[in-house]
Amino acid sequence: MCELLGLSSQEKTHISLSLHEFSRHGGITDHHVDGWGLATYTDIQAQLYREAAPAAYSNKLKYLETSHPATLCAIAHIRHATQGCVALKNTQPFQINSQGRSHIFAHNGDLKNIRTLFHLTSEQPQGETDSEYAFCYLMENLSTLWKQSTPTLSARNNLIHKIFLQLAALGPANIIYSDGDYLYAFANKRTQKNGIIEPPGLYYLLRECGCDKGEDELQYAGVEISYRPNKVLLFASVPLTNENWIPFASKQLIVAHKGKIIEQI
Repeated sequence: MCELLGLSSQEKTHISLSLHEFSRHGGITDHHVDGWGLATYTDIQAQLYREAAPAAYSNKLKYLETSHPATLCAIAHIRHATQGCVALKNTQPFQINSQGRSHIFAHNGDLKNIRTLFHLTSEQPQGETDSEYAFCYLMENLSTLWKQSTPTLSARNNLIHKIFLQLAALGPANIIYSDGDYLYAFANKRTQKNGIIEPPGLYYLLRECGCDKGEDELQYAGVEISYRPNKVLLFASVPLTNENWIPFASKQLIVAHKGKIIEQI
């Protein structure tokens, strides 16, 4: 199965993947070799970088380590293909621009019969994956909510959680999604190292960094902090360090904003 990484930071943060544990799972320490992607936000607009090649050996990803701007929110994905060929169109995260903002979506899991059970009318996927189809289904449901005005956080949470629960009924549905304002992380179950499909589907870690911290204390596997933010909230499919990563409960949704958990459902 694929792996996900999400970041929400109180202060703008430079995220680096190429020399850290997350990207190593893309061909060195694990088998997620079918593509990688990284989305970083500037305000409500996202810049998306993707490649249908192993993350661990990507020169493009190594270049991004020092070239992309600092961000308050980022979503990354490394792929082990289960549905759809190895191609850029099937590489996550996926992006849909709507109402002047970037919506970014990454999924780990297997949603059986999604095309039969959920029908699309306006949004259509460009690739072949169940993940992109699920994103289109989410965006079709959100479009009405966003059509008149910017929806409240409560309205967003209720609808997003409802859709994610529908997806979880089809199989493993571990999702990191952002609408440019908030980062939403949802998990039910994934294939564990013992081969059993069970919770947790995601883990999260909150780090609070003070001015007295040394540079070595501000580095994470998969993330490099160069602006010393006060609070950084990380989400990952598997723990990336020896720190106290907290497992998600089954079908739990966590909503984050600027390094803080603002809602748990």
